Amino acid sequence: MLKGRSAVITGSTSGIGAGIARALAAQGADILLNGFGAAEAIESLRAGLAAEFGVRVLYHGADLARAEHCDALVRTAEEAFGRLDILVNNAGIQHVARVEDFPPSRWDAVLAVNLSSVFHTTRAALPGMRARGWGRLINVASVHGLVASAEKAAYVAAKHGVVGLTKVVALENAESPVTCNAICPGWVLTPLVEAQIAARAAREGIPVPQAERELLLEKQPSGRFTTVEQLGGLAVFLCSEAAANITGATLPVDGGWLAR
Repeated sequence: MLKGRSAVITGSTSGIGAGIARALAAQGADILLNGFGAAEAIESLRAGLAAEFGVRVLYHGADLARAEHCDALVRTAEEAFGRLDILVNNAGIQHVARVEDFPPSRWDAVLAVNLSSVFHTTRAALPGMRARGWGRLINVASVHGLVASAEKAAYVAAKHGVVGLTKVVALENAESPVTCNAICPGWVLTPLVEAQIAARAAREGIPVPQAERELLLEKQPSGRFTTVEQLGGLAVFLCSEAAANITGATLPVDGGWLAR
């Protein structure tokens, strides 16, 4: 379905981003990976995707907290593939603390990576997409872009910002074949969430499986984690012709979290 298309997925060396990269590659898209991690692991992921799906897969280590790196990431894709058709803004970091205890440096870092990078990459990608007459901008926000949780001030603020930015970009490009939508996952068992579960287990002196179950059921009525494969499938759908008139949408994948 996506043969001849190319995609940049930020934060795609693990977790949700890696799942979306795999799903798009499986549909024939060339991929530019981005993220942090051990060089050997990143090369294994890159080479594995290329070999399995017969697509071009490259890697760029842009630091998304820096505007010039965001621009360079987009330019690299355009130069390497001759075009950039799909931009998935997925990269994110987290810090948990009450507002009065929240270090300003961590606030700045979370806003830079989780929100400002979405603006910078989108700004760089839009002209080419509009000129070519096709584009898909997919922002991985969160249910925390629609509701709040305590001790996540920067993350919630950033994700609300991503949802708002998604709507603005959708409106500004509504008459063009460029769409912009936000995927809003609930709990997904990523390294970020695993760290929160481990911290909860240590803090409360309970086994990790119990901490995991309690974390899920506090918010996610299904009692099941959303999988990266499910999110990858949704990203593929948003790139399909069936989704050509879906823009400015916030799409929860949250096991009923927002239905409460």
